Amino acid sequence: MNKPGSQRGRRPGSPDTRAAILDVARRRFLEDGYHAVTLRSVAAEAGCDLALISYYFGSKKGLFGAALALGANPAELLARVVEQGDLATVPERVVRQVLAVWDDPVTGPPLIAMLKSAVDDEALGALVKEAVEREIVDRIAGLVPGRDAGHRAAAFTAVVAGLITTRYLLRLEPVVSMSSDDVVRSLGPQLRLALIGPARPVRRVRPEGRPVPRP
Repeated sequence: MNKPGSQRGRRPGSPDTRAAILDVARRRFLEDGYHAVTLRSVAAEAGCDLALISYYFGSKKGLFGAALALGANPAELLARVVEQGDLATVPERVVRQVLAVWDDPVTGPPLIAMLKSAVDDEALGALVKEAVEREIVDRIAGLVPGRDAGHRAAAFTAVVAGLITTRYLLRLEPVVSMSSDDVVRSLGPQLRLALIGPARPVRRVRPEGRPVPRP
């Protein structure tokens, strides 16, 4: 039996508290950039407990997505994709996740609106750029071996960004009408090349163990 005054379920807070947190976060992200903003500093300015921000938004990525009114946060979705399989399958899984979210009638429009605003608004554009660099490019680079991991991750991101631009902003045919399977077939090889590099030719070996000369 609970003692009088004890609370169960939701952590103390209110819709007004959540709105205040988002107002502070939105302004701080735009003024200071993604990297400089911390959950602790937002909590202090909003006058709430740090644990309350974690309860509402989970992480800095979650707060960023909520502050920009995104129904789906690309950085969080990428993190899930990365955790679900090996590097060889990342290109196809990323494309399918992008299409699922951006084609969705609920989560797609806010993302498209954010992208359009980022093109017109210099401050928002700089914020989105920094978030993409730190939460997407850097995360992908962490998967790739070698000294050129950053370049490969940037090339991979450029191909995905091209897909988003042509399909959802320019609405270029036939890209806009392609099925998910068609997009994966078309872009999968490019993304794999950017991320992993060309496949090495397999050398056949004679029964006695000597390599067969290449033609």
